[in-house]
Amino acid sequence: MNNTIYTTRQENLKNVLAEKGLDGILITNLTNIRYISGFTGSAASCLVTPSGQYFITDGRYIEQSKAQVKGFERFIDMSSHFSQIRKNNLNPNGFKLAFEGDHMSFAQYGNMIEAFPNTKWENSSMILEGLAAVKDEHELSCLRTAVEVTDKVYEEILPMLRPGFTEKQVANTMVSKYREYAEGEAYSPIVATGPNGALPHAIPTDREFQIGDFIVIDAAAKYGGYHADMTRTPVVGKASEKHEEVYAIVKEAQQRGCNTAKSGVACNVVDASTRDYIKEMGYSEYYTHGTGHGLGLEIHTSPRFNPESKSILEVNNVMTIEPGIYIAGWGGVRIEDDVIINEDDCEVLNKTTKDLVVLN
Repeated sequence: MNNTIYTTRQENLKNVLAEKGLDGILITNLTNIRYISGFTGSAASCLVTPSGQYFITDGRYIEQSKAQVKGFERFIDMSSHFSQIRKNNLNPNGFKLAFEGDHMSFAQYGNMIEAFPNTKWENSSMILEGLAAVKDEHELSCLRTAVEVTDKVYEEILPMLRPGFTEKQVANTMVSKYREYAEGEAYSPIVATGPNGALPHAIPTDREFQIGDFIVIDAAAKYGGYHADMTRTPVVGKASEKHEEVYAIVKEAQQRGCNTAKSGVACNVVDASTRDYIKEMGYSEYYTHGTGHGLGLEIHTSPRFNPESKSILEVNNVMTIEPGIYIAGWGGVRIEDDVIINEDDCEVLNKTTKDLVVLN
């Protein structure tokens, strides 16, 4: 990836820190480390101070960090990260530094305070996450590709959605295809047929598809570290009036969410646009989760569409819009798209139809 992208991210971070009256930040969350430095390994810390930008890891990552890390001076040995910072005097006394309280264990916090008693530590929440919520062109390109692969794989597994195949077989086939066409699966696929569809996060089983089953398929690809997320709910063989009724309600609610989502709109307003319609149609008790979430280097990122969220949408937030109705013992319907927030509307990335599909 272009070094300029990381330079821009690092400058944006310094600007936010300055606005908050902070001298720097200790970054310990691996997703945030990847976002700010490019490193994809499983052990690292980043320290940003007025004196410099420092990347700390261990001997397993000498070559990987050399190839990946952008804009940070690297420190690598077998001692703990705090020991390396202290040994190399990377954190002189007197700095006011943020730390990621959302991601640090109580034990880590204690070790940090003990190692650096003369630092004024300030618990920061969502500094990096806030920056990462607004996507740059590289990120948008990766997300578009992930969605394209997601659409392609969904189309390819449609012939399996019939009696004789099981939830697990379809889920495993999708994983195999995501790994062939992209970087892999964005998360463990949900393939839930009939009554299993009433579980919003069902785990695939050996249940075979049966005539009259709704199949909730929530599965997606990952590309360049970025996660797509799509749900569709076809029906096997024939659709009853109840299938058509419930599906039509979810489809209309989802469309209302897409119509509402744009820059400047509060996240709880988008949530209400879907939730109020489902309530109006008499199914509010069967809608049991938020309307959506941000996408990025993790599958669930900021901001979130839920009744409590006061976050305001910005241009180039990438969000899911995914209302659902789940009726125990019968089944469920969820329809989910990934959207890019624009000034006056949102761009729906998924091309897979949202009409009710009856699989014969």
